[in-house]
Amino acid sequence: MLYFVTSNEGKFAEAQCIFKDLVHKNIGYAEIQADTLEEVATYGMKEVSSRLQGPVMLEDAGLFIEALKGFPGVYSAYVQKTVGNNGILKLMDGVANRRAFFKSVVAYAEPGLGPRLFSGEVHGRIGFEARGGKGFGYDPIFYVGEKSLGEMEIEEKNRISHRAVSMRCLKEWLANR
Repeated sequence: MLYFVTSNEGKFAEAQCIFKDLVHKNIGYAEIQADTLEEVATYGMKEVSSRLQGPVMLEDAGLFIEALKGFPGVYSAYVQKTVGNNGILKLMDGVANRRAFFKSVVAYAEPGLGPRLFSGEVHGRIGFEARGGKGFGYDPIFYVGEKSLGEMEIEEKNRISHRAVSMRCLKEWLANR
């Protein structure tokens, strides 16, 4: 059994495809304002692991847009809640360089073992329009090849996504301990 602390049902559904013995815990935790996803995940894990007994993971992710100097980055969740995909598309209006990447950092801890971090990235571009109703967050405006993540079934997305990469790294580390 592995606890996954998240309030995001979409993240949990993606993680369940990788970890079959996952237990969803929507207990909330403080997310600090920091420069890196690693700092945010480590801080959150210290709080979460003190409240739950057993193996636990959480995940923090961000969308980094090259033309916007990495914005929204560590502020991705806040930006999604406030301006959403349409706001990002407006910021990108007239911008030729659409390159972007998603980064995921998974933090894992268990009794007697402090936080371990695992990361993954997927590179793509910001589209000119939102397409697809699958996934969540920025998925409809983030394209890998000719398809947005919002157009991909969960299995297809999990073959390439930043979150799946970081979670598979954790799974491999757990299997080889």
